[in-house]
Amino acid sequence: MKSNTDSIFWRELKDGRPYLTKQQYRTIKGQAKKGNVMDARKGLQRILHRKNGR
Repeated sequence: MKSNTDSIFWRELKDGRPYLTKQQYRTIKGQAKKGNVMDARKGLQRILHRKNGR
């Protein structure tokens, strides 16, 4: 059963999709599917921060 934080993460990933390369999207999605949602979220936030920071 998915928790509320998992559904929030998937929404964040969907919203961040235009800012990610195809490979970045696949990697983060794969991490989350394997159960590493916290690590996937950290990676997503890092990438988005880099893109928006420049």
